[in-house]
Amino acid sequence: MTDSRARPIEFPVSMPDQAFSSPAAEGDRFRPKSHAWRKVFVFATTVLMTVWATHEMFQVLSVSGLTLFEWALLAVFALNISWVCFAFVNAIAGLGSALSVASPADDKICVSRIARARTVIAFPIYNEDVDQIFSTVLATAQSLSNAPGDFECFILSDTTDASIALREEAAFERVARIGPADVKIRYRRRTINLHRKSGNIRDFVTRWGGRYDYMVVYDADSYMERDAILRLVDAMQASPKTGLIQTIPQLVGVETLFGRCQQFAAALYGPVLGHGIAWWAQKEGNFWGHNAIIRVRALAEAAGLPVIPGRAPFGGTIMSHDFVEAAMLRRAGWNVEVRPDITGSYEQGPPTIIDMVTRDRRWCQGNMQHMAVLLKARGLTWTSRFHLITGIFSYLSSPLWLLFICIGMLLSLQNSFLVPDYFGEGASLFPQWPVIDSERALNLFIATMVILFTPKICGLIYGLTNKVWRKDVGAWRTVTGTISETLLSVLIAPILMVTQTSAVVSVLSGQDSGWAPQKRGDDGYSFLTTLRHNLPATVLGFVLTIAAIAISPIYAAWLAPATIGLMLSAPVSYFTAKRSAGLRSKQLGLLASPHDANPPASRTDALRVRPRFSDLRPNRLASLLLHPHEQQRRDYLVDPYWPLGRSDVHVPLATARARADKAASISEYVDMLSPAEKMALLNSSKDMKMVSIRFAPFRTSSRRGWQSVVVPGSQLLPAETTRSVKARVDPLRRKP
Repeated sequence: MTDSRARPIEFPVSMPDQAFSSPAAEGDRFRPKSHAWRKVFVFATTVLMTVWATHEMFQVLSVSGLTLFEWALLAVFALNISWVCFAFVNAIAGLGSALSVASPADDKICVSRIARARTVIAFPIYNEDVDQIFSTVLATAQSLSNAPGDFECFILSDTTDASIALREEAAFERVARIGPADVKIRYRRRTINLHRKSGNIRDFVTRWGGRYDYMVVYDADSYMERDAILRLVDAMQASPKTGLIQTIPQLVGVETLFGRCQQFAAALYGPVLGHGIAWWAQKEGNFWGHNAIIRVRALAEAAGLPVIPGRAPFGGTIMSHDFVEAAMLRRAGWNVEVRPDITGSYEQGPPTIIDMVTRDRRWCQGNMQHMAVLLKARGLTWTSRFHLITGIFSYLSSPLWLLFICIGMLLSLQNSFLVPDYFGEGASLFPQWPVIDSERALNLFIATMVILFTPKICGLIYGLTNKVWRKDVGAWRTVTGTISETLLSVLIAPILMVTQTSAVVSVLSGQDSGWAPQKRGDDGYSFLTTLRHNLPATVLGFVLTIAAIAISPIYAAWLAPATIGLMLSAPVSYFTAKRSAGLRSKQLGLLASPHDANPPASRTDALRVRPRFSDLRPNRLASLLLHPHEQQRRDYLVDPYWPLGRSDVHVPLATARARADKAASISEYVDMLSPAEKMALLNSSKDMKMVSIRFAPFRTSSRRGWQSVVVPGSQLLPAETTRSVKARVDPLRRKP
């Protein structure tokens, strides 16, 4: 018998909120065996380099004593250089680890271990491109057909757009019909979207989590090779103390110049940075929300996230839930691993700078919430706290660099235009000139540039020595690609500095970003739209340039790498968003990565089956209201679970019902509904039937036959006229 249910029988497990005030797990039952000296090495080296660089900066500024502005400049420099030094140490460690690790092909998968596991591939989606998502689901299910173990694909929809929801239903009916018999494809759309993505996953775990041992979490743009999924399951089976294993996703599938630049950087530098984190974090790694495998039991018992008291953006649902979930798993004693050696993990990055900025605004708010987590949570390991701090600092670094530039500018303006008191208040035979040590400043600048660009140099060394890069890309294209990516990064970095600063300021001022779906196409934007988005960066670039020229042409030249990128932010954003520019770079052999020569099968398979969803004919809400048999046919797609108390009322659903009494026709009624009301109606089969009764023919019967017919907008018709209108208003009734 074929299992055609949209949702399997529920197998609930408890996932209670974990109080931040709780201490660590007693006995630390799964304390990982790790090399503490690695963490000490990374931390101590970072601190020593930061102290040295800060001391050098102090020597540069303190030739004649430090002013208030100079002390401020020194403090901001120390914060900034600490972040750069950590990236330097992590890259050095990562390069050493990447060059010494055995090839993934040397590891053999234990089929017997995998055969005992039950794994679900979870696809949390939110108003996404239906064709792209369901083609990925179908391709994933097909790739796992006949694989050892028991696999299911489960689409967890949080969609709030009625037209997309109806298209999802049509796509599911098709994918369930043509999918492999041994890899079931399931679909659930939540009726109320509580707590965003983390709530979506939590709803799934608490209702069906008991059916599965492991959950592989995809993002809406994720792809994973069959071998990667099997290796993840095998690794979890071999390590019962592990709660989560995170892969290092590579970027694929974007053809704009910006997208190709990001893909090249991820392919070349990503393995080095990933190996660095894995080397020092060991069993206390991190989670990035997708392309990872999770032990369902561990997640349920240890990582139910509470709501942070207060209002958004700092309070409310934790948006960047992944970092916190990893920290909570470690607090409960479960190991969290980062495995860069498990290759075949991919995702699709944002195609334009504007799209990246939009996504970053949401991520920034989530990472800023981690400040509250650090303050409130007890029992977290210091490694988990460091992961949270790095997430926070990844956004704070931008306003700090901008602040560093502005303080330096003010200091230079002060020295150029204000009349200083060279002799002070007391008697002095010699003036006190406001000078700096220019030779030491030059040496510090060179050292800072070396530290800053070392991660890219490490990536280049990795590419030149890696056999895949040597074979599919070649040494020359690897070098030219690194140079091209570096030049583009120099232009793009100032833009991101301004946009991330704006994001941090908006979060700190209390503005909530909401949760808009990410754009994943290559359509680009008009130049006017691009200019509007980049106007603050453009204006700032011209202001800084004019001020720098007024101080000194030499100073303006020193500041040029930042100001040129700011002044050209609009054309740079517009040009890099062009698909034609990306294709041209590909023709010239620039920004080439191994994925250009050998596209991942997981993505090519998804593209191959995508035409199967191009001719979907989804229902329309008005049509469903007019045809009860269509409602009955789709009832199995509608999740009957509403997370409401006995006295709770879902306002959009109640309003949708009430509007039915105000409309004279189906079309007028549908036009009156808000998007939330349309979704509420689609999510309630019972209420949709009640509304249909108001507009569709309603018949009662007795021993004497049909008594009355209700026609939309009319009074009850006498029984004797029933026969004359029955055929017109009741086309579904069988003829006698």
